[in-house]
Amino acid sequence: MTPMEFTDEPGLVDVHAHFVTDSYVRQAKAAGHAMPDGVPAWPSWSAREHLALMDRCGIDIAMLSISSPGVHFGDDAAARRLAREVNEAGAEAVRDHPGRFGLFASLPLPDADGALEEIAYAFDTLGADGVVLETNTHGTYLGNPRLEPVFAELDRRGAIVFLHPTSPVCWEQSALGRPRPMIEFVFDTARTVTDLLMAGSLERHRNLKIIVPHCGGALPVLADRINGFMKMFMPTGTQAPDAVEQLRRLYYDLAGPALPRQLPALLSLADPRNLLYGSDHVWTPAAGVEEHVRSLDTAPAPAPEGETGWRALTTANAHRILPRLSR
Repeated sequence: MTPMEFTDEPGLVDVHAHFVTDSYVRQAKAAGHAMPDGVPAWPSWSAREHLALMDRCGIDIAMLSISSPGVHFGDDAAARRLAREVNEAGAEAVRDHPGRFGLFASLPLPDADGALEEIAYAFDTLGADGVVLETNTHGTYLGNPRLEPVFAELDRRGAIVFLHPTSPVCWEQSALGRPRPMIEFVFDTARTVTDLLMAGSLERHRNLKIIVPHCGGALPVLADRINGFMKMFMPTGTQAPDAVEQLRRLYYDLAGPALPRQLPALLSLADPRNLLYGSDHVWTPAAGVEEHVRSLDTAPAPAPEGETGWRALTTANAHRILPRLSR
């Protein structure tokens, strides 16, 4: 395919990009993830092929992360080792290709002590740009009190926290035998963000820059319902924080089939200044990434931004929150 034509347009910043290593895939398969989340096969990844796709699509930099099923397969010690292994591999890709890749580091949740250790190593030694958190790990969702020390430390650092969906523990019944990324991922995104809201985590940790994937999943259509239930179940005499206002503070990536329906729904909830580009490569094949970029490049920009296109808007937003891009 020939490169796309870009005239005086900035290069995209991809906040939702994935890598895998041979060792990671081998360990995931050994743990029972031969068909990850019901997908028929694991993808392969190489920096060379990823960079070629980025050049074709006008993507300047991609923030690499490990996708579902994450790094914790049931054993805390093994999860700590695997988190360190993939984070060092990601940091190596960043070093080998200056200015083209960044890293959202993996944490061995729900092992809070291991996560705190890896936060320090990822930021202070590897120079990670943020962390990636799966929406749940073995049924532990992100509002769980045992994870409070992790969120407190990330808040202290003013960290970027990229959420990534995974299968819920009930997927054997709820997925009906179909691939979980189709439906389960968007609802597990809404489930964990709702858990953060109900637990008060978003109010307590306002220094976090949380990126919600896939246009917010199901959140745009559930926001008012969540807000109503939060107010209904607050103790008498207590004023509930506004859930819609909290959701509007979050950042959202546009990975997945954002158009023609999901992105307009997101704009009813999110601040356009908090929208970011995401490709979901390497799990989304190159052809899908190319089509997604074309759809965004030809879509009308949100009203408050006038003539600014999605490429310029999302890139400016990313430069505002990612320290790597202002160095």
